Amino acid sequence: MATATNMESKITLLVCQGTGCVSSRSPEIREALEAAVEAHGLSDIVDVNFTGCHGFCEQGPLVVVEPEGIFYAHVKLEDAEEIVKEHLKEGNPVERLFYKDPMTEEAISYYRDIPFYKHQKRIVLRNCGHINPERIEEYLAVDGYKALEKALSEMTPDDVIEEVLRSGLRGRGGAGFPTGMKWRFCRQAKGDPKYLICNADEGDPGAFMDRSTLEGDPHGVLEGMVIAAYAIGASHGYIYVRAEYPLAVSRFRMAMESAKENNFLGDNILGTDFSFDIEVLEGAGAFVCGEETALMISLMGKRGIPRPRPPFPAVSGVWDKPTNINNVKSFASVPVIINRGAEWFSSIGSEKSKGTAVFALTGKIANSGLVEVPMGTPLREIIFNIGGGIPEHKKFKAVQTGGPSGGCLPGEKLDLPANYEALGEAGSIMGSGGMVVMDEDTCVVDIARYFLNFTQAESCGKCTPCRDGTRVMLELLTNITAGRGKEDDIETLKDLAIVIKDSSLCGLGQTAPNPVLTTIRYFRDEYETHIVEKRCPSRACMELVNYEIDGDECIGCTLCAKNCPVDAIAGERKEAHIISRDLCIKCGICHTVCPRKVQAVKKVDSFPQGGEGS
Repeated sequence: MATATNMESKITLLVCQGTGCVSSRSPEIREALEAAVEAHGLSDIVDVNFTGCHGFCEQGPLVVVEPEGIFYAHVKLEDAEEIVKEHLKEGNPVERLFYKDPMTEEAISYYRDIPFYKHQKRIVLRNCGHINPERIEEYLAVDGYKALEKALSEMTPDDVIEEVLRSGLRGRGGAGFPTGMKWRFCRQAKGDPKYLICNADEGDPGAFMDRSTLEGDPHGVLEGMVIAAYAIGASHGYIYVRAEYPLAVSRFRMAMESAKENNFLGDNILGTDFSFDIEVLEGAGAFVCGEETALMISLMGKRGIPRPRPPFPAVSGVWDKPTNINNVKSFASVPVIINRGAEWFSSIGSEKSKGTAVFALTGKIANSGLVEVPMGTPLREIIFNIGGGIPEHKKFKAVQTGGPSGGCLPGEKLDLPANYEALGEAGSIMGSGGMVVMDEDTCVVDIARYFLNFTQAESCGKCTPCRDGTRVMLELLTNITAGRGKEDDIETLKDLAIVIKDSSLCGLGQTAPNPVLTTIRYFRDEYETHIVEKRCPSRACMELVNYEIDGDECIGCTLCAKNCPVDAIAGERKEAHIISRDLCIKCGICHTVCPRKVQAVKKVDSFPQGGEGS
């Protein structure tokens, strides 16, 4: 094992400083590492640096030792001294900080051997976790801005558009429209000036792909935007980003400033007659502003509500001028396409879905985080090979792709390729890349209610089908999960869903019923159990469940009583406790804190004989 004392080349400690790791004190860990390196006299041969999001958020804070590639997970402030002294000075890696495989419990020391990374193919996330996003020098060292130089010196705007078109790149914001075709429409549209917009208004619950890309590789997105502006003939652009992403905004602004200082942005870029500048606009967090027409209206200072199309933005967008809008991931793919060629990019993925897809893998999954794989990779490989499967040896139940407007797919669909066509045929969508995994304890009826509650609350209210139709659907779902469902509710939900999908103005309303339709399609029996038997098979619906303490198993540890927020639990220490149903608010805290080896707190059906709900 190489150490800092016997290596001629410099060792670098890379500390992840994406939002997740920052929230877990990674900046302080970096400072502690710097102090320890100095204290042990290693400053000349050890450099402490930071990166953006590594993607493996569940394991943060992360520290990687390069060039070895030793990977440390769940690093705490007090671990800094041990890493420097034992590993860097003595040559003894700190094994207790190695990644532990959730299935085999094997400790894995090298970054490249961890299944979460081993089975990925990173294009959009190529630099995330490897370079300091606040230093343009590090982006230049990995061929940053080479694609821009090539485009401006060797290619005409039409050549750039043709290259992107031949690559097969489709919009990564959800709709999947061919990117090159969108650029061509905008270039050919009459009107001047033309505008370019990066849609970074990532509003899906649990999604953080765009945020992490902007935090970890802002220059990659910026370079893609400048190339796109050259292709369509735009001189001014905007990035519309959520105000809740302060770190992403800060790093993108830094990237803009350093790009201007190096003549990659601004007037007469790289000595040519092409000029382009970007303005950062922070959105207020309205989900509907992820829809391109609503985004444009919000960008112009008005309330963000969609408008009918046509005219399409490429013809009449911001200030009624031709406008091109692409997602963060779409722009981040462009420099690689220009550098490596359309044929290389189109060789990745499936027949109609080229390149890679980035997913935010969350939910009941062992390895949550950002995953980038070739389009068409089976869901099973993403969830089990990369994601590590379901924790606590529980059974897989469903996966929702595409965010709150996506569909819930059952185990029988695990071999489905993750691409636009296959997911669409199954009733779901690619969306912008959300992927929520559910285990056997998940109630799909309640999940459908949860996501519909989100989209209904985020409806702008402009069109009746979305505004009122989703409200009625939500009322029906709420009644079903509370034991008040009626036998014709399922068909009513399906009829309403079809009308809302067919007649809503924008993509929010057109896709909002997807969670309901897919859960009815694949899990109809659960709906029927809720309605007919007044019972939740997963015992997840609060009004259909009571909590009881098994007196024979209770050890009287008092944890349930101490944590009950309403003092509904009585009992002496080392004696069996009792829950008062009159006082219990069914929060489930008692069930959570009861020791796993004991499990004396049980969930029981509120209406065990299938009686009528209240």
